[in-house]
Amino acid sequence: MKKVFVALIFFTLVAGGMMYVLHRREKASSRPAVPPKHAEKGHERPVPAPAPIPVMVADTILIEKKARRLTLFRDGKPIRKFKVSLGFEPEGKKNMEGDGKTPEGCYIIDYRNENSKFYRALHISYPNKEDRRQAAELGVSPGSDIMIHGLKNGFGWIGKRHLIRDWTQGCVAVSNREMDEIWRLVPIGAKVQIVP
Repeated sequence: MKKVFVALIFFTLVAGGMMYVLHRREKASSRPAVPPKHAEKGHERPVPAPAPIPVMVADTILIEKKARRLTLFRDGKPIRKFKVSLGFEPEGKKNMEGDGKTPEGCYIIDYRNENSKFYRALHISYPNKEDRRQAAELGVSPGSDIMIHGLKNGFGWIGKRHLIRDWTQGCVAVSNREMDEIWRLVPIGAKVQIVP
């Protein structure tokens, strides 16, 4: 009985506090705006719009496979770094479709896919001319659909635990939260360099 009484008092206090806050907000929003003291009729100072927050848009992405690191650059200066997972066979250059390797070479981001099977994908322009030549010499398909992406849809809760091992088919993976940031900072046409 005593616990019920204490709980009742607690909830009454909480509800009363919420009502007070709502009443104060309502009262404040119904007050007429007071012009600044310096303002005279016809001489009100315009209120400047807040300055937009500058966003450093990346022009280059460097992916270092051995370090499992993706770095965004602007004008040669690093602006953001991320730990990544790679293809399930990360050693060496990608030779053919299905080998589980992440490519090495120079590419660009050539399109964005917000509705992919993996959270927000940026497509890397693999295969380039050299990759196609190498695959032709081997008589195999070089593969395609190499992306920088978040986690498989429905598995965002895994977060950074995806870094425990390399698991993609050759793509470069980050957490969904990190992919949101990369998505915002990387435009189509950004250069991509993938090194061993």
